[in-house]
Amino acid sequence: MRSGCWTFWPKPTVASSGNLSHSLRLGLVAGEASGDLLAGLLLDGVRQRWPQLQAQGIGGPAMAQRGFEAWWPQEKLAVRGYVEVLPRLPELLRIRRQLGERWLAQKPDVFVGVDAPDFNLDLEIRLRQAGVPTVHFVSPSFWAWRANKVEKLKAAADHVLCLFPFEPELLQARGVAATFVGHPLANLIPLAPDQAAARHRLGLPADARVIALLPGSRQAEIQHLAGRFFATAKCLQERDADLHFVLPTLPSFKNDLLAIARDQGIPLGQDPRWILLDGQGQSHVALAACDLTLIASGTATLEAALFKRPMVIAYRMPWLTWQLQKNQRLQPWVGLPNILLQTFAVPEWLQDEATPENMALSMQVWLDEPERVAAVQARFVTLHQALQCDTAQRATDVIDQIRAR
Repeated sequence: MRSGCWTFWPKPTVASSGNLSHSLRLGLVAGEASGDLLAGLLLDGVRQRWPQLQAQGIGGPAMAQRGFEAWWPQEKLAVRGYVEVLPRLPELLRIRRQLGERWLAQKPDVFVGVDAPDFNLDLEIRLRQAGVPTVHFVSPSFWAWRANKVEKLKAAADHVLCLFPFEPELLQARGVAATFVGHPLANLIPLAPDQAAARHRLGLPADARVIALLPGSRQAEIQHLAGRFFATAKCLQERDADLHFVLPTLPSFKNDLLAIARDQGIPLGQDPRWILLDGQGQSHVALAACDLTLIASGTATLEAALFKRPMVIAYRMPWLTWQLQKNQRLQPWVGLPNILLQTFAVPEWLQDEATPENMALSMQVWLDEPERVAAVQARFVTLHQALQCDTAQRATDVIDQIRAR
């Protein structure tokens, strides 16, 4: 990765074609909660440019709020890893085949695959070979692991919309057309989040020390991490009984989390120091309100950085999946803030090292050393500024140009 990559924003590599049509038929597939959020923000810009938008495919609640027609819910794609996907593989292959057949029978003007490369790239290849213009939104992290994804991406996408400013140059060097469009969350999340307002909304004391627990947005993550996160919180609360914990979750995981908490004797949702937030978008409220977070590796770590929150990143997965994946890592970091800053700005505890004792010790450092908190927050401000630009304009310029070919 080049040094100084945060000092400029590359201009888009395509320009608007000037197409004056107000209608657009868009095929769209977004996997998981993070993809749903990104796609929802993208739809805002697309609809502004094409008021008579018809968008269909796979998506979640954020997309539905923008008038998206979901043929399947995005939860169908919420699976990660080799072992975990095997029981779901026949259903996923059937859904992808049926999507392709439906869109080949009535071709969209453009297809946009949002993240979920294991699902989307093969679908994009099929559609592109049939003449459907294809855009992939969110470059696979080939610079961090699975470098062989680039060749498949080259075959799948007419153009790639990149979230990070160093990616287009790397992709173009490999023959993949790409444009940095910024990260939509960098425009959605304020540069200086209003912590006091978020605490008032949640009924939290203004002077409390608050920790957000974010054990993931997939069933497997909840199973592997939630219990350890609760045990870590208990360790911290034994030292400071006045600590408050906030746990945001999707409705589909609420009962599982309550059961895990009950097994550990934690009064989640029953004690004002243990707040359960149930619903879409609650993670942003939790991150705005907290002082620091214990968080599963994934897109949420970047959201935490944009909220300027110090964090401890953790992840666990089935043993076989870990053995297969750990040797594919090209960088020593797994958390997005660390990858983008090219250093261990925040601690990471993975697999067998993700113990309550290790995580509690790292969390306690943030609680005890405010000067370290201030230093990492300053780095997160710089990162936030580097990711800000007019994402909707840049993305729709690309879509318009690809559509007009």
